[in-house]
Amino acid sequence: MRTRPSRPVPGNGKPSARKPERTCIGCRVRRPKDELLRVVRGPSGVHPDPRGKAPGRGAYVHRDPRCVREAIRRGALARALRVDLSPDDLATLRGEIEREME
Repeated sequence: MRTRPSRPVPGNGKPSARKPERTCIGCRVRRPKDELLRVVRGPSGVHPDPRGKAPGRGAYVHRDPRCVREAIRRGALARALRVDLSPDDLATLRGEIEREME
């Protein structure tokens, strides 16, 4: 019988809660979900979702212009959201994402 690896126990003796992790589609680094910006393809189109609660298919990117630029350059954003994005759509979306990062 295999045993599960134990989680670190903080000073109070209780196991620590795990934070959900996501992968940035720009640099492919896994980070806690709350450190990344979610971009969602929902009923109202593709847009940033700073609260991470909007319905629809989501993708995560660091709040760093380099990661956003790389995600767009490689086509990872459109691929992750399973949508075709025109150059105009990408330019508009990039501007919206950069405004959310301020």
